[in-house]
Amino acid sequence: MNYKVLGLTLLTVSFLFRQGIKFLDWKSMKNPIPANVDDIFDAETYRKWKGYHTEKAKVGLISAVCEFVVALLAFGFDWYASFAGLFPDHPVWGIFAVLLFDSLIHLIELPFTYYDDIKIEGKYGFNRSTKKTFWVDQAKSFIIELIVMTLIGMLLMAIHRWLGDWLIPVMAATFTLILLAITFLYPFFSKIFNHFVDLEDGELKEKLTALLQKNGYHVRAIRVMDASRRTTKMNAYFTGFGKMKTIVLYDTLKEAMSADEICAVFAHEMGHGLHKDTLKSKIFTFFQMLMLAFMAWFTFRTPELFTEFGFQNVNYGFAMILIMIIEFPVISPLYDLIANVFSRKAEYRADAQAVKEGYADELVSALKFLAKSNYANLSPDPLVVKLQYSHPTLSQRIDAIEKKNLK
Repeated sequence: MNYKVLGLTLLTVSFLFRQGIKFLDWKSMKNPIPANVDDIFDAETYRKWKGYHTEKAKVGLISAVCEFVVALLAFGFDWYASFAGLFPDHPVWGIFAVLLFDSLIHLIELPFTYYDDIKIEGKYGFNRSTKKTFWVDQAKSFIIELIVMTLIGMLLMAIHRWLGDWLIPVMAATFTLILLAITFLYPFFSKIFNHFVDLEDGELKEKLTALLQKNGYHVRAIRVMDASRRTTKMNAYFTGFGKMKTIVLYDTLKEAMSADEICAVFAHEMGHGLHKDTLKSKIFTFFQMLMLAFMAWFTFRTPELFTEFGFQNVNYGFAMILIMIIEFPVISPLYDLIANVFSRKAEYRADAQAVKEGYADELVSALKFLAKSNYANLSPDPLVVKLQYSHPTLSQRIDAIEKKNLK
C-alpha cells in the first residue's frame, strides 16, 4: 500500500468535508428566521449580521485553502523529514524539530487571523484588542503550544517504549488525566493573557452566592475578567472541581446584563454541575483518547508511514502530526455526531434547572441578548447542527424553556 498517496487522499477528503459544512453554514443565512427569535435583529442589525458572516466566511475559505495547499506540499515533498534532518539525530530533537516545523508552517494563517480579528471583528464592533496585544498573544500561544506539544510527544515516546502494545489503554488513561489537569490549570493559563479582579460587594454578588449555596456549592471567589481589552463579546464560566467553585464573569457581560439575567446564566451552568455533565463529558473524552491511542499504536507499528514521508525510522513528533492532521479528522465527524447528541440533551437539562430556580424569563432574555451581541446564526442548517453544534439552536432552547415554564 502506498501510504503517502493514502494520506494525501484522506487529507483532501477531510478538507473538502470541512468546506462542505462551511458552505452549508454560509448558505443557511438565507433560511427564514423562526418566529420565537425574529425579534432579536432589527433590519439594520440583520444586514450587518449578514455582512459579518459573509466576510468571515470569505477570509476563512482563503485561509483554509492556503493551509491545505501548504499541508499537501509539506507532506508530499517530505518537508517535515527534511527540516528534522537539520537537527541532531536524537529522538527528542526529532520530536521538537517536527513540531517546531509544523508550528512555523501554520504561521501562514497569521495574516488571515490578523485580518479576521483586527479588521473584521473591529469593523463590526467586536474587537478591542490593539495590534500590540494581538501579536503578544500570538507569541505567547506559539511558545506555550510548542512546549506543551513537545512534552506530550516525549511522554508518548516514553509510554510506547516502556509498554509496547499496552500503549492503547495506558495512553488513553494518561492523556485523559492530562486533559483533566489542563482543565484544572486553566485559571493559571488564563492569567497569562488576562487580568482578574474580585467582584465588588452588591446585589449581583449576593444573588450569585445565594444561588450556589442554596444548591450545596461553596463559592471560593467571584472574579471579573478584563475581556473588554480584546472584545465586546460576552461569556461567563465556573472553574474548580466538586462543590468548590470560582465564578468568572467577562466584564462585558457584567456591564451589559442585569443581576437576574446573570444569575439565570449561572443557574444554567449550575445545572450542568448538578447533573454531573462535566464528569459525563469526560467519558467521551476517554473514548476520544482511546481512538487516538489506537491510531498511535497503528502508526508506530507501520514503519512505511515514516519511510514514505522521508524519515529513516519512527519519529514520534511526526506520528502526532499524522494523527492530528490526517488520521483523526477522518473519523471525528462520527465522534462529534454522537457526542453532540448527548451535549445538546445536557444543555436542555441545564436550561430546565434555570427554569426551576425561577429564572425562565431572565434566561430567555439573556440568551437573546447574547445571540444579538455575538451575531449568532438564528437559523442554521439542520445537518450542520447535528454534526457540529454542541448546543441546541436558540429557537429550540427558547421553545423548550417556555414549555417547561408552563408545566
